[in-house]
Amino acid sequence: MNDSSNRKPSGAARLFEPVEIAGLRLANRVVMAPMTRSFSPGGVPGPDVAAYYRRRAEQDVGLIITEGTAVDRPAAANDPGVPHFHGEAALAGWEQVVASVHAVGGRIWPQLWHVGALRSGSGSWRPPQPFESPSGISRPGRESGVAMTEADVEATIAAFARAAADAKRLGFDGVELHGAHGYLIDQFFWEGSNQRTDRFGGATLAERTRFACEAIRAVRRATGPGFPICIRLSQWKQQDFPARLAHSPEEMASWLEPMVDAGVDVLHCSTRRFWEPEFEGSELNFAGWAKKLTGLPTITVGSVGLSGEFVASFGGERSEPASLDELLRRLDREEFDLVAVGRALIADADWARKVREGRFAELGAYDRSVLARLA
Repeated sequence: MNDSSNRKPSGAARLFEPVEIAGLRLANRVVMAPMTRSFSPGGVPGPDVAAYYRRRAEQDVGLIITEGTAVDRPAAANDPGVPHFHGEAALAGWEQVVASVHAVGGRIWPQLWHVGALRSGSGSWRPPQPFESPSGISRPGRESGVAMTEADVEATIAAFARAAADAKRLGFDGVELHGAHGYLIDQFFWEGSNQRTDRFGGATLAERTRFACEAIRAVRRATGPGFPICIRLSQWKQQDFPARLAHSPEEMASWLEPMVDAGVDVLHCSTRRFWEPEFEGSELNFAGWAKKLTGLPTITVGSVGLSGEFVASFGGERSEPASLDELLRRLDREEFDLVAVGRALIADADWARKVREGRFAELGAYDRSVLARLA
């Protein structure tokens, strides 16, 4: 007779089983992906922002990762509605967000962000000081703002650390650094935007991890042990969709391992389509390879639950609910640990509850009109 007591759940049951990640107990494996909403006038999140995150937490999302929040640098944000993670008013607003999510049993991390050389795609708003980046360019041949001095770099690392310390003080359950999508940390990784000749540059990807590693170490010193630190990473950039940092598993290891040594606990691996393999000869996606190479828990993300990918959605493409079979198959074989859901959770706060209860026919479509409201 088979002993079923040690059998692991499969399919949707596995998605909704409790899990411990970096010492943090989560009710399930569903993560709300960080998505910029720009509903924080003057950088201050209000009661509507708290209610927005609370609704997802009380409808079975295991972990909320907030939209990107600007650290304390004059040009860290590229939109006036992006929330800040510094200043008395903004931090008081975030304290209410944490309280609202915790009141319904949820877990929440802020995503700490600096946009670097990437200007907003809409409007003429500019920050009080010029945009700053490793080399004053957003991509080869495209000047944007100013190149950071070493003093600027050190001050930015300190700003990430202060924000992380504030996150812990306010009661957040961990913190994520935004190191993806062509923003500041990613601009240091990418040879197309990092042409520095000092210790924050370098001919190899491993050398160009220094800024991220120093930020991670500073965050760890500021928060102490036992506080989860995650970093979001991507190969692709907004300014160059086909760009790749790592062209082989060996090069990927040279990118990720220094950050593991620096103290990161979780790798959030952003792709435009989670089902696409990262390298030839294996169907593992980015999160799968990151877990295999480092042994750390990973989060997969990229068009989960929808038929279209998010870049096309900004051009007006409508996305319909899509099968989760491939996602669940990969989760069953432990390719990754957590699953981040983006646009589907903007469109429907009840997405996780409906999936858990098998109410797939009730899942709705996504189009960019939903971005006009914070529901």
